[in-house]
Amino acid sequence: MLDFTPQVGHLVSQMDYARYTTLEAVKGLTTSELDFLPSEDGNSIGALLLHMAAVEKGFQIEIFDGRRPNEQEMKDWAPPYSLGDKGRESIKGNPLEFYIEKLEEVRRRTLEEFAHLQDDWLYEDRQWDGHPSNHYFIWFHVYEDEINHRGQIRMIRKMLPRD
Repeated sequence: MLDFTPQVGHLVSQMDYARYTTLEAVKGLTTSELDFLPSEDGNSIGALLLHMAAVEKGFQIEIFDGRRPNEQEMKDWAPPYSLGDKGRESIKGNPLEFYIEKLEEVRRRTLEEFAHLQDDWLYEDRQWDGHPSNHYFIWFHVYEDEINHRGQIRMIRKMLPRD
């Protein structure tokens, strides 16, 4: 089990709760339900799940690795990061376990990195998207984005065709 400093631990507990509620929202979904598009330009539940992993992966690359995504990372993560047409074309046909594994794989690295950080790191000044920020706010955005998309997932789930 990983050990965190108090403030990093608070952040982790918030991220964990957001993830728990996301997983509860998708529990039992079939591949066809994960692929369901609520509109012609909408996103599927599967795409939204992979998007959550892609956002976190992008922050890992930017914050932990201190760089932009490389060519392979762009190939793997750009469609779920951006969604849209490329996401609709490429994110389908996967069972729920596929998405859960991707979410867990990405989160595992975040937690491993967080275990080596001190609380002061959270509040270091840095630029994010051209604005003054700090690491706490940037990582808050990871689970804020997840919570927003979880709301979409719950709405899409209500729209699923009934057998």
